[in-house]
Amino acid sequence: MAPAAAANPHLNIIAGLEEPTEGQVRIGGKDVIGVAPAQRDIAMVFQSYALYPTMSVYDNIGFALEMRKVPKAQRDQRIREVAAMLQIEPLLERRPAQLSGGQRQRVAMGRALARQPQIFLFDEPLSNLDAKLRVEMRAEIKRLHQLSGITSVYVTHDQIEAMTLGSRIAVMKGGVLQQLGTPDEIYNRPANTYVASFIGSPTMNLVPGHNGTAQGNNNFEIALTQLPMAAPRAGNLLMGVRPEHVSLVDDAPWRGEVSVVEPTGADTYVVVKTGVGDVTVRVSAQAHVKAGDRVGLQVAADHVSWFDAGTGVRI
Repeated sequence: MAPAAAANPHLNIIAGLEEPTEGQVRIGGKDVIGVAPAQRDIAMVFQSYALYPTMSVYDNIGFALEMRKVPKAQRDQRIREVAAMLQIEPLLERRPAQLSGGQRQRVAMGRALARQPQIFLFDEPLSNLDAKLRVEMRAEIKRLHQLSGITSVYVTHDQIEAMTLGSRIAVMKGGVLQQLGTPDEIYNRPANTYVASFIGSPTMNLVPGHNGTAQGNNNFEIALTQLPMAAPRAGNLLMGVRPEHVSLVDDAPWRGEVSVVEPTGADTYVVVKTGVGDVTVRVSAQAHVKAGDRVGLQVAADHVSWFDAGTGVRI
């Protein structure tokens, strides 16, 4: 049975529901352009669950196996293995209407897992769940991936999901690839300001400034304040720095006024209004700071990313 269409065109191309304008789609080392969707051995998990409402959980999980003429005894064994893996064994006789959102998503994943496909395609599978359940299901998906070892392509607008689940992340903008790399590369060495501002919560601070001389000069100027760090070249630049790499230091020359203090439990985020815009700083929960305080900002120079001020591309 061919997979239903996903909302994401990239998944549709992998599944064979749309044709690419150029290039190849390789599965198991073979180009599958022109291969029918039903022959690609792909399983999809959707945002909308897409369960059969008149079937029990048992029958939903086993439907694809039945269509493939898998013998009944073998089918039953595989259904129960998957149910145990997903911890939904007590739900096998229920119908989708009797399940919570999280339980339905587990059944949808179980239906895909039962087939043991070459590739899983996940189309924003957690978007309909509340925050607590999203965290739980995110951990469950990662655990299942580690157990099965099956290649998974996961589409999400949630950068936390991307960072926690992905071994390699492709950041897209308007259908154009911005960067492909490991979570560490994407987070610490973003290719441009779009990636820098998209990945991370809060996002990377992008601070405009000017370096008037050649590479190696320790004189990056921010709003008439000279910072002791070597910019990579002369001209107008953007200094990118994560909140955890900015510190509040009383005697630092770069100064601003605290406008917002956001406690999050383990950490506190402090937004400082400066002459070149707001800068977010991550401090300990025990830090004594309040709105209206004048503070100094110190940047960890070895954790700075530099971008061209005009193009936004990493230097």
